[in-house]
Amino acid sequence: MSSHPPVLQKFYTEQVVPALVSARGYKNRHEVPRIVKVTLNTGIDAEADKNQIADAARDLGLIAGQKPVLTKTRKAISNFKLKPGQVVGAHVTLRGDAMWEFLYRLLAVALPTIRDFRGVPSKLDGQGNYNLGVADFTIFPEITVENVKKTMGLDIAISTTAATDDEGRELLKLLGMPFRRTEPQPAQQKPAA
Repeated sequence: MSSHPPVLQKFYTEQVVPALVSARGYKNRHEVPRIVKVTLNTGIDAEADKNQIADAARDLGLIAGQKPVLTKTRKAISNFKLKPGQVVGAHVTLRGDAMWEFLYRLLAVALPTIRDFRGVPSKLDGQGNYNLGVADFTIFPEITVENVKKTMGLDIAISTTAATDDEGRELLKLLGMPFRRTEPQPAQQKPAA
């Protein structure tokens, strides 16, 4: 275990916290919003065999840096061809140093490698948390494309202590989240009568 804090955590404490305190006028350092956890989630095809499940779990483990938990069905649903106890997904919850390291890799390496990348949507969930969907998980440098038999998507949920969406958006923007630029729509002129 290294004695140095992760790069993004150091940036948060030295740059982001003072910027948020001056911009929002927080009286106490504990009022400043912070990131609590990052959850990674992926779905696995219901007809997947043991090798596909193992590959998906291995790839998610490589991305996250820790072993994922397999998600199983609780009851049978015939319309979806599901039996009880069947594996339908995998998820990982990151906290502490692992969370900061993953966020740094996401913001600095993975997102910029997406082809025709124009930014991520700036909509939060109403409580200051941010959810992001990645269509192809091979954007992460830990994944060797030659070993991937089937590409899978990845859901990334970033949970913060922000009270409002504006606080959460400002926190993520200061951390380097590449939100899409929204151009103000020009006002429609009324035709002369």
